[in-house]
Amino acid sequence: MSEEDRRRWDERYTGAGQPDGEPSPPEVFASVEHLFPKSGTALEIASGRGEVSVWLANRGMSVLGVDVSPVALDLARQLAGRSGVADRCRFEVWDLDDGLPPGPPIDLLVCHMFREPRLDRELIERLAPGGLLAITSLSEVGAGPGRYRARPGELRDSFAGLEALAQGEADGVAFLLGRKPG
Repeated sequence: MSEEDRRRWDERYTGAGQPDGEPSPPEVFASVEHLFPKSGTALEIASGRGEVSVWLANRGMSVLGVDVSPVALDLARQLAGRSGVADRCRFEVWDLDDGLPPGPPIDLLVCHMFREPRLDRELIERLAPGGLLAITSLSEVGAGPGRYRARPGELRDSFAGLEALAQGEADGVAFLLGRKPG
C-alpha cells in the first residue's frame, strides 16, 4: 500500500473517533453469531478501529488485529482497554500488500469489508483444520461494478474448498462464512 493510501486512511480515522455502542459481529453474520468460536485464536485483517476484534475477545478469543493505519489501531487499543479485553487483543500496523503477517494456524480469520483476491490462497492456508473464515466485501450484486467490488459468485468460487456455513450477496455486499476441512 502506498504512503498516500496510509495517510488517507489515517485522515479518515482521525475524524472518525471511537465507535458507538458495544462491539458486535458484522451485521451480515448476526444471524449466525452462534457459529463463531468462543475460544482459540483469531486474526482480523484490515481491522480498522477494532470493533470486530474486541467483540471476538469479549467472547473469549485471543485476537490479533492488523491494519495499515496507526491512527485506527490506536483507537482499537483504546476500545479494547475500555472493554476490559486489552489482555486478549493485540493490534499491529501491517501492510497487506506484503501478505498476511507471519504466525501459526488460527481458528478464525475475519476479513470485514476488505477484498484482495491475491490473498485468497493465503487466507485458506492460514486456517487451522476446522478453522473458520468470515469474509465480507463490497459486491457488484445490487450495486454496480467497481474496483473493490466482488463479482457475482466471486467469494463462493474463491473459497470453494471451504464448507460454506453461510453466504449471500445483496445490496452491494457479499459475505461468506466457511469452515476449512479438518
